[in-house]
Amino acid sequence: MTSDPLSRQFDVASSVMMTFMRGGVGVAAQPASVRPAYLFELYEFEGCPYCRVVREALTELDLDATIYPCPKGGKRFRAKALSLGGKTQFPFLVDPNNGRQLYESADIVRYLFATYGQRELPLHWRWVDLQKLGSGLAGLSRFGAGVKARESKVPDQALELYSFESSPFARLVRETLCELELPYVLRSVGRSTASDWVPPGLRRALAIEAAPETVNRRALLARAGEISIPYLVDPNTGTEFAESGEIIDYLERTYALADQPSSRGTATNRSD
Repeated sequence: MTSDPLSRQFDVASSVMMTFMRGGVGVAAQPASVRPAYLFELYEFEGCPYCRVVREALTELDLDATIYPCPKGGKRFRAKALSLGGKTQFPFLVDPNNGRQLYESADIVRYLFATYGQRELPLHWRWVDLQKLGSGLAGLSRFGAGVKARESKVPDQALELYSFESSPFARLVRETLCELELPYVLRSVGRSTASDWVPPGLRRALAIEAAPETVNRRALLARAGEISIPYLVDPNTGTEFAESGEIIDYLERTYALADQPSSRGTATNRSD
């Protein structure tokens, strides 16, 4: 893995550009009316534009899922996805709450809003084909990051990541998790109140008290003392922290096998 400062800056800049190109989709949350008892299983890979659309819907509905990364060349979860659904097509959503399995991103988005949102499909999701096109164009800015697998150690337990889809810094962490085929529980923490939109540093400087209303934001505040995204929890080592650069360094040191080149440098920022 390179630690070249210029590479780090490029990664952050290109990820910010990608967030800008998505026009704010995957940032705000309006929690679903029904919160499922069991986590969804989502087989996907970070650089896939259709998978991105599903993750954006999860952020918007404030829903969580266990992510099973299936990057190209991956050997860890692609076979399981094939055995469950009969084909290696992504995204592939398994809902253990009612036994449903779905492939097409448009079908998954409609299903999530109808079953758990229990409200009319928002206007921007009625034109889901345009969203898929926009997602594909935005993804070009990351030049294939989060697409190809790299060899890694297998964790005993899934990691846990507090993230919202269009956070440019959480994206860099998710790309690393995907490339290393590390399973993780995605905890959606989209913004839902005015204070949620104030960055942590500015909140501290202005003495603005965080007042989250969503389940995961409240849990993160209780756990870490502040809300800063991304936030990684690794139950395998008892490690948890927020800075995206530190998280990526940790993942590379702990799980990546030697001499496996990363597609990025190390980002040094965080966002909320």
